[in-house]
Amino acid sequence: MPRIVIGADHGGFPLKEELKKHLTARNLVLEDVGAFSTDPVDYPDIAFLVASAVAANEHTLGIVVDGAGVGSCMAANKVRGVRAACCNDLYTARNSREHNHANVLTLGSMVIGPGLAKQIVDLWLETPPAPGRHAARVAKITRLERLSGDDRRE
Repeated sequence: MPRIVIGADHGGFPLKEELKKHLTARNLVLEDVGAFSTDPVDYPDIAFLVASAVAANEHTLGIVVDGAGVGSCMAANKVRGVRAACCNDLYTARNSREHNHANVLTLGSMVIGPGLAKQIVDLWLETPPAPGRHAARVAKITRLERLSGDDRRE
């Protein structure tokens, strides 16, 4: 199993703590990058820490929790090599890993409760990325990433 980097803003902190207990009980290797309380922090900062750790090591997956899951997803996807997916249901959790090879999962603590969050995380971690046409589509996403921003010259 891969190493998991987990983080949350202040709104996602309580759910992150629940998920940490759940993942530790599954004997997964965890790194918590914050927040460490309900004191206000900005979700883009936490999403960047998680996404950067994932981008630096292909054997690392990330989980970020904020209020809706959307803002952290947007921020994480700004890091090259990250394919973050906001999954607040089981279908998108499976699809994001299988079809899109997501390597960062974002969750909304104001959208789902701890029970469903644990189910989503488990399914997401257990779903392998699919080869074939799905891998070819993910390769296209990677090419688009290279064509954006400063790399347009490539």
